[in-house]
Amino acid sequence: MEFFATCPKGFERLLADELAALGCSQVRPLKGQVSFVGEAADAYRACLWTRLASRVMLVLGRVDATSSDTLYEGLRALDWDAHVGQGATLVVDAHGTNEALRNTQFVALRSKDAIMDSLMARRGVRPMVDTRNPDLTIAVRVTRQRATVALDLSGEPLFRRGYESAPGRRAPIAPLRPDYAAALLAAGGWTAACRRPEGSLKLVALHAGAGTVLAEGAAVALDRAPGLARQRWGFAGWAAHDETAWDVLLADARERAEAGERELELVAYEGRRGSATAVRQLLRAAGMDVDVSFVEGPEELGAADLVVSDLSWLPADEPVVQVDVLTATRALLDATYAAPLVTLTRANVDDGAAGRALGATLELFVGQDDAVARVYEAAEELPERPAVQVGGERVAVQVAASDQFAARLAKVAKLRAKWARREDVSCYRVYDADLPDYAVTIDLFEESVETVRERPRRWLQVYEYAPPRNVDPALAQGRLLDVLAIAPRVLGVDPRDVFVRTRQKAKGGSQYADEAKAARPGRGRMVAGAELVPGAHLIDEGGLVFEVNFSTRLDCGIFLDHRDTRAMLREMAKQTLGSKRFLNLFAYTGTGTCYAADGGMRHTTTVDLSGPSLAWARRNMARNGFTGPEHEFVQADVIAWISEQRRTANRWDLVFCDVPTFSNSARMRSASFDVQRDHAELLIGVSRLLTRPRDGHEGGVCVFSCNLRGFKPDVEKLAKAGVQIEDITERTIPEDFARNKRVHHCYLVRRV
Repeated sequence: MEFFATCPKGFERLLADELAALGCSQVRPLKGQVSFVGEAADAYRACLWTRLASRVMLVLGRVDATSSDTLYEGLRALDWDAHVGQGATLVVDAHGTNEALRNTQFVALRSKDAIMDSLMARRGVRPMVDTRNPDLTIAVRVTRQRATVALDLSGEPLFRRGYESAPGRRAPIAPLRPDYAAALLAAGGWTAACRRPEGSLKLVALHAGAGTVLAEGAAVALDRAPGLARQRWGFAGWAAHDETAWDVLLADARERAEAGERELELVAYEGRRGSATAVRQLLRAAGMDVDVSFVEGPEELGAADLVVSDLSWLPADEPVVQVDVLTATRALLDATYAAPLVTLTRANVDDGAAGRALGATLELFVGQDDAVARVYEAAEELPERPAVQVGGERVAVQVAASDQFAARLAKVAKLRAKWARREDVSCYRVYDADLPDYAVTIDLFEESVETVRERPRRWLQVYEYAPPRNVDPALAQGRLLDVLAIAPRVLGVDPRDVFVRTRQKAKGGSQYADEAKAARPGRGRMVAGAELVPGAHLIDEGGLVFEVNFSTRLDCGIFLDHRDTRAMLREMAKQTLGSKRFLNLFAYTGTGTCYAADGGMRHTTTVDLSGPSLAWARRNMARNGFTGPEHEFVQADVIAWISEQRRTANRWDLVFCDVPTFSNSARMRSASFDVQRDHAELLIGVSRLLTRPRDGHEGGVCVFSCNLRGFKPDVEKLAKAGVQIEDITERTIPEDFARNKRVHHCYLVRRV
């Protein structure tokens, strides 16, 4: 008989070796499956003992699939009496399409009709269909102009061992699927090591998670068949099922499991909480009467027969977590260099094994993501890996050239710290893409004196500019991870207080609308006169206290490049005469309003479309002592609100308008806002809200700012509308942003 065993992508060669070792003949690896021939007992043995196959299928025939009619006739002509027993229920599972058969549900329906009609013609009775618990599952796989018809001998997928879903067991860490764990073990030579007739065995699982690697490794070492605990098989309802052959195989497997004794040592390392309990529960559920030792560091590992490191859970979009985990992983791998190593990671995620001799690579899928398993040979001496010297510490890196970044950062940080002390600045930019290959910015924030008890806490906000398409993504990722390993050590910041964001070209949406969502009020505690929401911290600037939150989507709540602009607003507020009314448009978290109020503006109006941003602005104002009805907060579409206010008597002496580059929020009345396209109409509208010159007063003034690098004001259109615009950008760029003169543009706008 002809069979094939299905498997995940990348398993084919390993599965072919496994089936050959089980005595199957004419084994041939194909795409996503391995074919073989033999008797029913050979297929039963594969079902019982395979650790890598998903299903074992008996080929019943191959039929013409050029149309639904040819498919029907081909299926009806097969000898279903030989396979479908009297009273057996069945279901048809269809896969694949072609030009004539474009819908798998239709293929399944047409195939089911052919089988039913064939049996009805021979027996006079139609078998029953059971989609939940059928006695037989018939698979119809359409490929080009042919369809392969097969009987599923497995029933449920073979990677469902049973122990991973034991009653009452709920792992705190998502487990690695058993067949993936078995594939890592097979690729690393664990099966071959277990075939040695005597001697002890030691398996080390780094990032053991819920313990699947350890359970599968113990099952191999103790000669326990993975299908031994299964209660239901697909071949049980097969009319040609050989019960005697199955009973012999099952009895042999039970004898081997009872006789399987081996001196086995299982060692695990895991930094995530709950792993130790989960691993021990899993081993008990799998029927493995073995203990596992948990280690906390590399010095406890010692020699091993195989080391398996599973980093497939490591999030590709959280580089700070990657750095923390990889730092520990490198030390663990260095301590076990004399043992073969197998690693599993998602694509473009480093596995920490740099410097080892690579033996083989398997391209896989983990969930919906590309992944890679790498097999490394045992080494005779500790592999050399690139490293940089930071102070008195040697820091492992992925890119040798990162020593240049470390040297540059150390030099700039020293100069910047001296400047900050002189200027009494506690939050500033340290590094601004000084080296083109390390295209990041690094901002340092220091805890406010309002909350500090002993040594002030410090945070780093790292912005990565998306690399060009011609840069290898793995190289770019390696450079970023090196930045995150080096920067906190140079700047004296706890690595847990480093936060990373990636800046890319905007594709629409409000600049601020989503950024304040992490700062949900009502769950914090009162600090310095206002609620401190979860995840928020306090910093000082210009004698004022502001809330920042590094857990938000992009910006932390304050734009450091506007430090001098805010100081200028305060000085302008002090010099403002008359009603002393201040308006902040696109206000975000209201930092400009705080400065204006501190400069003596008696009435402030803060306008933004985002409710969370306005709540944040209220807290900033309250924290600095500015409360009461004279300080109003308006949630509105700024463009529409300006139009409405032009028809009222409301006018303001000083306006701050720091606009987004682009916005198309669904809550806006207009379709979208583009600063280059729409700034003239915006400024004309704002100019009509300024107080007019009178009694020797110059009249109201607007400080207008945007961060579109190539922005050019439409001076001619503004002049025709009686609006004067003066470029003051040079005066508003702080020294720590001097490398990037186009970080923002700033203008004074007046009505002539």
